[in-house]
Amino acid sequence: QVQLAESGGGSVQAGGSLRVSCSTSEYTASYSGYCMAWFRQAPGKEREGVAYISTDGNTRYVDSVKGRFTIAKDNAKNTLYLQMNSLKPEDTAMYYCAAVRSRFLYRPFVTSSYDIWGQGTQVTVSS
Repeated sequence: QVQLAESGGGSVQAGGSLRVSCSTSEYTASYSGYCMAWFRQAPGKEREGVAYISTDGNTRYVDSVKGRFTIAKDNAKNTLYLQMNSLKPEDTAMYYCAAVRSRFLYRPFVTSSYDIWGQGTQVTVSS
């Protein structure tokens, strides 16, 4: 079973940037066969999908981050990235990466679409 580990979270002022990463400890695993996504969960709120990338590189974003966040996948390094620019206080949350071995997802922002999750990395944006 592939395991995921997020890194790169931290604290930043509004308008700043952060990049979070998601890597796997399995040397034989290749992200090329996985649909992957970033979710986030703020205190007292449900986990919401933020960005998604399919096996052929198609991406989707939730409206609140379009134009500010970019998801990318490096299959050679087995690493998923989320570049976050123009951060807002409302972006403050625990960020999780998720994966499922599938070529395409019809509901990429539903948590039950994924069966592999990381432990999360905290992103805090101050005003």
